[in-house]
Amino acid sequence: MKVFLGRVIPPVLVVLAVLVAWSLVVRLSGIKAYLLPAPLDVVHAMIEEAPRLTEATLRTAFSTTIGFLIAATVGVLAGSLLGLSRWLERGLYPPTLLLQMVPLVAIAPLFVVWFGFGAGSTIAATVVVALFPVIASTLGGMRSTDPELRELFRLLGAGRAVTWWKLQLPSAIPSIVTGLRVAAGLSVIGAITAEFVSGYTGDEAPLGAIIMGSIKTFRTDLMFGAVLIASLVGFLLFGIVNTVGWMLLRRWHGSIRD
Repeated sequence: MKVFLGRVIPPVLVVLAVLVAWSLVVRLSGIKAYLLPAPLDVVHAMIEEAPRLTEATLRTAFSTTIGFLIAATVGVLAGSLLGLSRWLERGLYPPTLLLQMVPLVAIAPLFVVWFGFGAGSTIAATVVVALFPVIASTLGGMRSTDPELRELFRLLGAGRAVTWWKLQLPSAIPSIVTGLRVAAGLSVIGAITAEFVSGYTGDEAPLGAIIMGSIKTFRTDLMFGAVLIASLVGFLLFGIVNTVGWMLLRRWHGSIRD
């Protein structure tokens, strides 16, 4: 219980301190609400627009989750494939760097052309932005496998597939989990960025579209609320990944001790 409180209380106190400071700045400076709304104004806007924000959150969370799962699956498989062949790594790994180098906002309109408005283009953009960390972490984990254990597997006659499944993939779990944590945060960023151009307004608007629409109509309070909810979606996905990763790492460390 003390450990739990020790982890929860500090961030809660920091958040409360930020909210109090925010409120004091708005109240004492007399800044206009459309420039910087007070925290209570943001809460009021979220309550007022609760049905709309709920639908938007579900749409954004769906696109983020699906995109993340695709990126995680493809990333682990692609990283494993590159880790099994130096030739493939030299030929295919450099092009994967383009996934990180090309600005998402520059290619997001292209996804709209290919996949249309809505979830399809958002999922595609999420996959692109979240894929490289998983590939890189998986490849790094594969390359860090103990060479003596690999030699032992070779002497025992194990093929590449068996060596990957029994040795290299389990050894890469810590690195893969790290890559998935990074990808979880990037997934929300990718989804929201893509929704700036691929989302649509109205009752079916996702969070990214609400943020853009709020800016155009000077509803800064609603914009802050949508950004806060998008952040919570990211925290939730990161928490799920962290929990699954903790379970995998616990099992991995247990197998090492055995």
